[in-house]
Amino acid sequence: MTQYLGFPHYGDEYKVMGLAPYGQPTEMDKMRRIVRLDDGGVFKLELTYFRHHKEKIDYEWSGGAPHVDAMFSPAMEDLLGPAREKDEALSDRHRNIARSVQAMYEEAFFHLLDRLYEQYRMTDLTLAGGCAMNSVANGKVRRGSPFKRIYVQSAAGDAGGAIGAAIYVSTKLGHGAVKERLAPRALAGDAPTSRFIMEHAYWGPDYGADEIAELIAANARALKAPAFAISEIRDEEELCRGTAKRVAEGLVVGWFKGRLEWGPRALGNRSIVCDPRRADMKDILNLKIKRRESFRPFAPSILREHVAEWFEEDDDVPFMMQVHQIREEKRALIPAVTHVDGSGRLQTVYHTTNPCYWNLIEAFRELTGVPIVLNTSFNENEPVVCRPREALDCFLRTNMDVLVLGSFLIERRGTA
Repeated sequence: MTQYLGFPHYGDEYKVMGLAPYGQPTEMDKMRRIVRLDDGGVFKLELTYFRHHKEKIDYEWSGGAPHVDAMFSPAMEDLLGPAREKDEALSDRHRNIARSVQAMYEEAFFHLLDRLYEQYRMTDLTLAGGCAMNSVANGKVRRGSPFKRIYVQSAAGDAGGAIGAAIYVSTKLGHGAVKERLAPRALAGDAPTSRFIMEHAYWGPDYGADEIAELIAANARALKAPAFAISEIRDEEELCRGTAKRVAEGLVVGWFKGRLEWGPRALGNRSIVCDPRRADMKDILNLKIKRRESFRPFAPSILREHVAEWFEEDDDVPFMMQVHQIREEKRALIPAVTHVDGSGRLQTVYHTTNPCYWNLIEAFRELTGVPIVLNTSFNENEPVVCRPREALDCFLRTNMDVLVLGSFLIERRGTA
């Protein structure tokens, strides 16, 4: 259905999820002809509408990304109308189909959850696999099923198997250094446990101050005054206060601190941070940096202590894997991170797991009264930046206003 709606790239399913709130579920009768729910919590596909079971589907790598040939048959177009071409303008018909696809997924998902609860009578749920990236459906579990707690790790798709294997083997081997890094800490309300809890995603590479300083020195010509101002602020709280002030002034800030996040979400170490109060911030970001579809929402990072004040669900969402409704009276205060249906794909931020990012948001709260910043991945139609060199390159080729690179703050003052 992602391909049918004109999003051909591997992983484009999230675009359909983002488009869905703009439509209505008008095509549910047709969706239920394509996907049939069966006893035992399972579903079956009506294979008339598919090709993959009887034809060879071309699958090839091009430019570092996989290309998959169309998996739907002509019967799908007979049922739903012509497929959208890649660059065809989105219509209400496309929006309604996207909404219906999301609704059909949720029907199948909750059909399975209901059966699982009947079988096991447990109220804690862990999800993994590519479908566990459907944060909209995940956010409905507590209200739409008997499950009360939900856990989805930061790389819930196939890539997550790598870190699961690493944790398992390291634990079995009893590596001392690994044990120190994986020291278990309970989330709020949990009893202490000796078992490892993956409560954060900061498992990627880190880069030292010397390496960052050498990079800045090597790019002195590109970063020369008066076009740029560079300062080193080693006091982390002072750096957070200065950055928060610039965010509150409406500047777009690239934030590069600590270890790279594991998984597809930027969670405060490789993030672009902006003011969620500005209604025009989505347009500013898309114009200056992201250059992506206008219907796709940006996410709120919120201090865990303030979730209940701003969202209808008081929940732990450390990996940005759930969408919850923003309280109606708060939506107008944070329009840049409020989706068209009043929801937000939140990330709950904890002082215990990321004190620097927590301090940045707290400094913004002290300035504005809002314990939330807009958080989007630090990139421009490319993988999230990993190395300092990639962060600096992205900053220089876009119209980003500020780059925080370790303890260095680089501010664009004019045209380079």
